[in-house]
Amino acid sequence: MEWSTGLLGFAAGLLISVTTAPVGVSGAVFLLPIQVSVLGVPSPAVTPTNLLYNVMAGPGALLRYRRAGRLGGPLTRLLVAGTVPGVVMGAVIRVFAVPGPRIFRLLVAALLLPLGLWLWLRTVRPASPGTHDQPSPRATTSLALAVGVLGGIYGIGGGSLLGPILVGRGAPVALVAPAALASTFVTSIVGAATYALLSLAATGDVAPDWLLGLSCGAGGLLGGYLGARLQPHLPETALRLLLGTLATSVGALYAGQTLR
Repeated sequence: MEWSTGLLGFAAGLLISVTTAPVGVSGAVFLLPIQVSVLGVPSPAVTPTNLLYNVMAGPGALLRYRRAGRLGGPLTRLLVAGTVPGVVMGAVIRVFAVPGPRIFRLLVAALLLPLGLWLWLRTVRPASPGTHDQPSPRATTSLALAVGVLGGIYGIGGGSLLGPILVGRGAPVALVAPAALASTFVTSIVGAATYALLSLAATGDVAPDWLLGLSCGAGGLLGGYLGARLQPHLPETALRLLLGTLATSVGALYAGQTLR
């Protein structure tokens, strides 16, 4: 890896993470197209490289949330219980079934684009308090399982999918953000380890690009800490609008790539 590539990866991880950490998104869903189109990471190695970024970037934001006393709790346990087995399943599917990137882009666009617009609408024109029914524990874990499978296949942070859904259903961003980032961190450790084991039995570019993943993750480590520190100074409405904007932007990005 050339030093310029590592510097670009560090800058990308820093800018993405400082923007997304306040709403519980690791930023991996934004980093994925940069790694493929700009940094030239081959497939399927881009998936474990993205998971490695999550492992490196996560502790920055989590440390800040822990110092603020907002890390842990039942929501974190429910999310981890679903995403951890999901990411193992997703890694096996990615290595041996190799779903194409077009399917992934369609899934992300179809989910996040309307979800982001819905979250914007719910924030600008709130529904009556009685309609904000948060998902049950079983539904939350089932949702986390599905997100874990997608994360294992494509290396995205689960917060980019879990956050908009849970916040849109009425959960406060201050509760969702640390739980989503914690589940992303734990899941990414398991996912990266799974890919490392699968690389021993599979052919092709299965193992992560370690140097690039560490470079992106170092930027994400600093950016995540700064973003988590910024969160308490932002009002709930601004955080919800930011999360809706991120979801809509990612959905529009992948929709545009699919239509090319």
